This record gives sequence, structure tokens and C-alpha cells, in this order.
Amino acid sequence: MSQAVDLMIAGMGFVFVFLIILVFATLAMSKLVLRFGPVESDAPVKPPRAKPSASKSVDPDTAEAIKKAIAQYRSRHKK
Repeated sequence: MSQAVDLMIAGMGFVFVFLIILVFATLAMSKLVLRFGPVESDAPVKPPRAKPSASKSVDPDTAEAIKKAIAQYRSRHKK
């Protein structure tokens, strides 16, 4: 039984030491990347969006149908 406890303590010790080394290695790599990595600007540059082209005119019957549909939707979804 004592041999099992010794093995357990040794295994947990190795894992603990490995995790400590891993934390310090990660911190060191992070500092290296921040020091030697490319400089990023504060605001990301977005490409300009193309404006959708609207049709020149809408058929009066279509416009009336759209108005009725909007009115019906608003009457059903009042808050």
C-alpha cells in the first residue's frame, strides 16, 4: 500500500511540475510574440461596402401591396 502512495505522489508531483513549466513557457512565448510580432492597429480596417442598387421605380400595385403587408404585420405584432 505504501508503494502505491509513493507512486501516486511521484506521479502527481511530475504532473504539477510539468504544468508549472508549461505556464512559464506560455508566458515567455506570449512576451516574445508581443515584442517581436507584427504591430496591429487599434481599429480594424473594414473594406467599404457596395451600396445595393435600388430599382428606378416601383409599380404602384406592388407599392400598395407592400404597404398593406406592412400594415397587416404591424397590426399583428403590436407591443
